[in-house]
Amino acid sequence: MDHLLQIILLLTVSVAVMLAFQRLHIPSSLGYLLAGLILGPHTAGPTVHVPEFKVLAEFGVVFLLFSIGLNYSLPQLHAMRHQILGLGTAQVVLSATVVAGLLWLAGVDPVVAFVIGAVFAQSSSTIIGRQLAEQGEDATPHGRLGLAISVFQDVTAVPFLILIPVLGSNAGMDALAGELGWAAAKAVLAFALVFYAARWALRPLFHLVTARRSAELFTLCVLLVVLAAAWTTDNLGLSLAFGAFLAGMMLGETEFRHQVESSIRPFRDVLLGLFFIGIGMLIDPAALPAIWHWALLGGLLLLAAKLLVVFLIVRRSGMAALGAWRTALLLAVGGEFGFALLAIALDSRVVDAQTGQIVLNAVLFSMIGGVLLIRHNQAIASRLVGPEPVVPPLADQLAGLPAPKVLIGGYGRVGHTVAVLLKSSGVDFLAFDTDPRRVRQGRADGHPVLYGDIADAELLGAARAEQASLAIVTVDSHAVALRSLTALRLHCPRLPVIARARDLEASSALIAAGAIHAYPEAVEASLRLGATALRMLRVPTIEIDQMLQDIRDWDYQPLVETPVKEDAQ
Repeated sequence: MDHLLQIILLLTVSVAVMLAFQRLHIPSSLGYLLAGLILGPHTAGPTVHVPEFKVLAEFGVVFLLFSIGLNYSLPQLHAMRHQILGLGTAQVVLSATVVAGLLWLAGVDPVVAFVIGAVFAQSSSTIIGRQLAEQGEDATPHGRLGLAISVFQDVTAVPFLILIPVLGSNAGMDALAGELGWAAAKAVLAFALVFYAARWALRPLFHLVTARRSAELFTLCVLLVVLAAAWTTDNLGLSLAFGAFLAGMMLGETEFRHQVESSIRPFRDVLLGLFFIGIGMLIDPAALPAIWHWALLGGLLLLAAKLLVVFLIVRRSGMAALGAWRTALLLAVGGEFGFALLAIALDSRVVDAQTGQIVLNAVLFSMIGGVLLIRHNQAIASRLVGPEPVVPPLADQLAGLPAPKVLIGGYGRVGHTVAVLLKSSGVDFLAFDTDPRRVRQGRADGHPVLYGDIADAELLGAARAEQASLAIVTVDSHAVALRSLTALRLHCPRLPVIARARDLEASSALIAAGAIHAYPEAVEASLRLGATALRMLRVPTIEIDQMLQDIRDWDYQPLVETPVKEDAQ
């Protein structure tokens, strides 16, 4: 089979699998793994064997690390040095240490145990982010913290990119220590080279390129920078991905970061897909009957170790037990970057083929099981916390409080602002939030803020919601807002509700669910910006106010030209 036909076959299988997986809401990384398994040498049917394939797949990790570097520039890392930096580093170090220690006690070679610990310490940002968005938990405290730590894990994995190839040198302990020291010195040298090159050359270069106003030239320049940085670290005996990460960090400090990320995304996504296909080709189903029990045990070890480690460090940081367990359940899942570290270990001959199969399948099992843990994280965490109440009973919280005139669902940024306005106007209100920290902050602000979910029918009854004059839903999550509106309509159908929305589509959905008004933040910000511009252009204020009121009265329809139905993502 010639190379072009193999490439067509590869694309055909990939498109077919990805269509099916997206329709079933299964993470795309698993789809690419399945495509690689189908086209790999270990399964019946056609096999794709293109000599350049492995090289292209390796650049998937290069561009992934470059994108991560863009989001973690030096100022951002400094700003995150306390909570996320500390928790993310502690999670990776402790998880890797626990797994490596248990494997070493079981008789596994210390170097192999260390590599497996590093692989198991990674979590899947893709799976966590997608599942949280589907469940409406992306804006919750445990959701935000879990996703932030999972993304930061990719940064903490960078030292492993340096260590693993060195561990494959088969040197003695003294020589190995020297090799590690030399590798660290080269890493510092690479950082210095890229850092000063960025300071002296990158910003002027991109200013020169952007002056030409050519998207093609800009993309070529980005590719040049990424590959040049990767070549630099590769020639220093380090990994290609490490150089790309350093280049991303440097460009992340410039005003071109967002355009760079947009230009590189198509290359990153396609090449990363090829990388996962290459990992899928390594899976040998024929080897599974002999190793499935070890792979399953490894998957359970991965889930259990990370679950306990994350719970302990998050609980120690001050989060309530329920939130700590929910965060731990999110991060227990195995990660795509673990595959990248495993591939480097196999290439460096640190891990043999059979052990590689066990680790590969263990991470795969954990990713499948991790989806279930994320989906049911609230129910599982509630059982783990036990019957003890996390907060005082609702009746005790409401004791002595008058029937509120206004109910507020959510005491975040928007809910706090609404509460301040109501209090300043002398209007009685009662706010609810499911984040204990926000509840404490509301109490400190002198506002009647209680722990609870406004979508809870029992809570609405205890709060005498039917006697209120208005309910305001200010939560950031669209799914939670819809659920709250449904509960309010069922429990007190005559209570008028106004809501916060992210955009016009969310606004329309909330109004259809029963909201009297649903104000889209993005559109309102645009209206305020336009109104300010008109005032600066000396348009009479009365005309501007009338124009804005007309737009709101028509539910923002004058801003919508031609509705276009988007394909399901």
